[in-house]
Amino acid sequence: MPERGQTTEEHEIPTATGPKNPVAVRRTGALVTLVLGGLTAVPPLSMDMYLPALPEVTDALSSPAATVQLTLTACLMGMALGQLVVGPMSDKWGRRRPLLIGLLVYIVATAICAFAPTAELLIGFRLLQGLAGAAGIVIARAVVRDLYDGVEMARFFSTLMLISGVAPVVAPLIGGQVLRFTDWRGIFVVLTGVGIALTALVWRCLPETLAPEKRHGGGTMEALRTMRSLLADRVFTGYMIAGGFAFAALFAYISASPFVIQEIYGASPQTFSLLFGVNSVGLIVVGQINGKVLVGRISLNKALAAGLTVITLAATALLLMTTGVFGDVGLIPVAAGLFVLMSAMGLAMPNTQSLALIRTPHAAGSASALLGTSSFLIGAIASPLVGIAGEDTAVPMAVVQLVCALAAIACFVGLCRPWQHRTTEGVDH
Repeated sequence: MPERGQTTEEHEIPTATGPKNPVAVRRTGALVTLVLGGLTAVPPLSMDMYLPALPEVTDALSSPAATVQLTLTACLMGMALGQLVVGPMSDKWGRRRPLLIGLLVYIVATAICAFAPTAELLIGFRLLQGLAGAAGIVIARAVVRDLYDGVEMARFFSTLMLISGVAPVVAPLIGGQVLRFTDWRGIFVVLTGVGIALTALVWRCLPETLAPEKRHGGGTMEALRTMRSLLADRVFTGYMIAGGFAFAALFAYISASPFVIQEIYGASPQTFSLLFGVNSVGLIVVGQINGKVLVGRISLNKALAAGLTVITLAATALLLMTTGVFGDVGLIPVAAGLFVLMSAMGLAMPNTQSLALIRTPHAAGSASALLGTSSFLIGAIASPLVGIAGEDTAVPMAVVQLVCALAAIACFVGLCRPWQHRTTEGVDH
C-alpha cells in the first residue's frame, strides 16, 4: 500500500509479470482509474437509463406504478445482498476473479431483462442483475482501499465521483433517446453492450491489487466474524448507517422523480432527462470541490456535516413546497430544491465512505460490502414508500427524503461523535 501522499504513479501494482517500469505504471494508474470509474457507474447506468421508460413500462406490462417501481427495488436489493457475498470473496480470492464472474452474470441477466414478458419476471431478472452488478461496486471500493490511504483515498473517491458521475448525467439522456427509436426493451440491450465492453476492459486493464499474503484464508464463518467485528466498531457503523440514509434520500429522488417530473408536472421524457442530468452535474461539481479544495484543508467530518445539513435543508424546503405551504410553486422551484439536495450528495457520499474505510485497512472487501449493502438495503426500503400515496403527489418523496436526512444526522452525531476522536491518517482535525 502506498504511503500517505504517494500517488498512483509511485505505486507499482503487482501483476503476473512483476512490477512495471515507471512509464507503464503511470499508464496503468490512468487505466485503473477509468476502469474503477466504469465499475462504480454500473448502478446509475442500470437504474437511470431505465427511469424515463418507467411510465411506458407500466402501460406495456399493464401493471400499476407501484409494481413497476419494484423493478428498481429488486435491482437495488440484489446489489445490496450481492455485496455481502462478493466482498468477503474478494478478501479471500483477490479482486479480479469475483469481479469477472460477476460481470459475466450481469451481462446474461441484463440480456434476459430485455425479453421479460411480465412485470413479475422483470422483477426477478432485475434482482439477478443487481446480484451480479454488486461485484463492480464492492470491488471498486476495495481496490481503492488497496491502493490509497487517508487524504489520498478521500481525493480518489472524489475523482471516481467525477468519472462515475458522468453516468447519471448521460444515462437518462441515452435512455430518453433510445425511447425515440425503440421501446423500453432496447434500453436493456444497450446495457448488455455496456456490460460486455466493461468486462473486456477489466480483463485487459485491471491487474490484481490484493497480494496473496494479504488475503484471508477462512471460509464463511471467518467472513461472518470479520463483518461482526466491523459492526462492533461504533464509529464505523455510524458512518455506514449515516451514508446509507443519505443514499436513501438520493434514491427516493431517483425512484420518484420520473413520476413527479413527468406525471405531476407534465414534462416530457427528454425534459426529465435534461433535469436529471443537470442535477447530476451539481453532484459532480460539489464532489470535485470536496476532493480538490476541501480535503486536506478542513476535516472530512466537517465536510460531511456540511453536506448532511444542506441535504436536510433542501428536503425541508421540498416538503414545504409539495404540501402547498407556498402555494402552487410549479416545476422550477421543485427542480431547484432537488438540484441542491443532489449537489450536497457530493459532500456526503465520498466522505462517509472514506471515513469508514480509513478504519478498516485489514478487511477492505468486507467493509466495502457492508457499506454498500447498508446503503442499498435502506434505499430499497425507501423506494416503494415514495409511491405510497399514488402518482398525483410528490409529498411522500419529500417526507422520505427529510426523514432519511434527519436519520443520517442522528447517526453521525450519536454514533460517530466526531468531536471525541481523531483519525491517524491526519484527515480529521
